Amino acid sequence: MSQLDMNQLLTRLLDKVAHLGAEADIIANQDKAFSLKADKGELSEYKVTSSQQIGLRLIKEGRVGIAYSESLDEPALDAMVQDALDASRFAKVDADQRISVTGSHITTDCAEISQPDTTAVEEKIALALRLESDMLALPAVTGAPYNGFFEGESRLWLANSQGSLCQHQEFSVGCHSSALIERDGRQSMHYQGQYGRRFDELESQALIRQIHAITDGLLAGEAVPSGRYSVLFSTHCLASLFGCFQSALSGKWAQQGINPWRGKLGQSVASRWLTLESRVHMPGGMKIKAFDGEGAATSDLLLIGEGELKTLLHNSATARHFGVASNGAAARSARSALDVSPRHLVFGLGPHSESEVQGGDYLELVKLDGLHSGADAVSGDFSFGASGFLCRDGERVAPVRGITVAGNFYRLLGELEAVGNVLHHDDGKGFYAPLIRFGGLSIAGK
Repeated sequence: MSQLDMNQLLTRLLDKVAHLGAEADIIANQDKAFSLKADKGELSEYKVTSSQQIGLRLIKEGRVGIAYSESLDEPALDAMVQDALDASRFAKVDADQRISVTGSHITTDCAEISQPDTTAVEEKIALALRLESDMLALPAVTGAPYNGFFEGESRLWLANSQGSLCQHQEFSVGCHSSALIERDGRQSMHYQGQYGRRFDELESQALIRQIHAITDGLLAGEAVPSGRYSVLFSTHCLASLFGCFQSALSGKWAQQGINPWRGKLGQSVASRWLTLESRVHMPGGMKIKAFDGEGAATSDLLLIGEGELKTLLHNSATARHFGVASNGAAARSARSALDVSPRHLVFGLGPHSESEVQGGDYLELVKLDGLHSGADAVSGDFSFGASGFLCRDGERVAPVRGITVAGNFYRLLGELEAVGNVLHHDDGKGFYAPLIRFGGLSIAGK
């Protein structure tokens, strides 16, 4: 559907809502995806898909109804409006939710995230096949069960009853591979992906080397003696760990009374070495977007400054509830209710060199298992299976497997031993942090 046609469709829908004496915001998505998978030297998947969704958040007499449709024909859209109206009739009055963003006409103006793709399909197929064959050619690799290439193009429109109409478009690519190594009756396996905006950004050989190094390195791993250890998480593992407890930054969780930091604004929640921002733009980042889930402009936010909680993430409803300003962190998809979410999470650089962070003995964890089942976001307690390496002065001394790492996330943030001065990103390029060394984590081993 053309931009003009979509604009006209959104206008018609908002007119229907107005005739019902209600107000609304509408999110519409159009997505295209292409994926390839390789297995045993041949393509096992060649898939081209497209989808569209349109979702309505309707508010009438203080009650909210959510409905969506995957069809854009008139009967389906009429049914969606009616479903949202019916849902609102059975909802509780929510005085905090209103259509608050007025006259917003923001288009994400960032050529970096929507570059034309001129790569021939044959090159993409060759990459998918090469991921498998090059992995299998490495020493001791007996299997590479997951290999593939994927790309996606997404367009999004947001319109509301207050005259807002915002648009966003992006294109992304990625690849992934895996390695299974078997030797002397032992097995080790690792899977990893890589993301970018252009095909030529993908560094498949570097990805293959990283996967093989971890798989081979962990093969002979043994449990370490139980005790307390200084720990460095890989950036990807730190992102996964933080994701389990990110709700501590949520104004919505605070509104619901279940956020452990809901009464801690202006108070210390972490080491003075810890600073955390939500940044709209990071070079090469995968979460660049100029407006939030309500159409408000996104902006850089200082969440934690030198250990002090500066703000929570707010949409217009949570901001109204607490009597503060919304900060452009609203999140909503075509199918979901109003929530909050950061853009790129970026930890500030610390005062230590990487050699200082890696000085002495510590445990480097590169794999965590059972994250969400082993984490309590309210209490902060966690217990995960883990694998990694015992290290000394930046060198891996011995591989470690079969251990459990346990602690309390909120206490952990206050137990920083060192913070590095070089920024790294996770595989998804949405999380950025220097090396951070945590003290006194409990490890259950042998």
